[in-house]
Amino acid sequence: MTDNALNESLGYAYEQARERLRKALENAGRAQDAATLLAVSKTKPAAMIRQAWQLGQREFGENYLQEALEKQAELADLDGIVWHFIGPLQSNKTRSVAEHFDWVHSVDRLKIAKRLSEQRPTNLAPLNICLQVNISREESKAGVLPEALEALAKEVAALPNLRLRGLMAIPAPAEGLDAQRQPLAALREALTNLQSSLPDAPLDTLSMGMSDDLEAAVLEGATLVRLGTAIFGARQTA
Repeated sequence: MTDNALNESLGYAYEQARERLRKALENAGRAQDAATLLAVSKTKPAAMIRQAWQLGQREFGENYLQEALEKQAELADLDGIVWHFIGPLQSNKTRSVAEHFDWVHSVDRLKIAKRLSEQRPTNLAPLNICLQVNISREESKAGVLPEALEALAKEVAALPNLRLRGLMAIPAPAEGLDAQRQPLAALREALTNLQSSLPDAPLDTLSMGMSDDLEAAVLEGATLVRLGTAIFGARQTA
């Protein structure tokens, strides 16, 4: 496929993704600016991110740190990019994440949050944090369990260089809209409870919804929906 054909393909896919989000918001009776599209750009080359930026996309999600740092260096000339780290986060990666990202969606331990706070450069704005919740209680999934969420949230909200913004989850796959909505509704309710117990925290974010459950997530109040393949095509594999 030629570069022009690739550009046209990405442009079409991007507009289709935006239209899908627009329709989901309309059907949910929500404002068109109530949810933001987060373009998950892991494994995709910097050139594709650049094209998406040219189409108006500003929020990009990356899972793999070294790959993301290389892209950030290549795209340093672009204004207004907001970088979200959405992958698993180990202690040995926190410094680079604290220095190079605007958001982290995958915090589920106080140790990681403390390191991010300590390592966030003082010349940067506080790092926006979503706590990852294991809402479906899957043994194979990362995330804090719902019953431990409030205690963790209170400790993270007190850290000086972080802004606790909300919650993130990747529910277990489910068939049908009603089944998809159940864990997403539970995450929404968890955020509502935190808003009551932490009234001074800027808790305004629900990072939930991907290609298979976007409509269900929007119905349940998602404010950030994460789409990768729908925009950039199938993931590159080794």
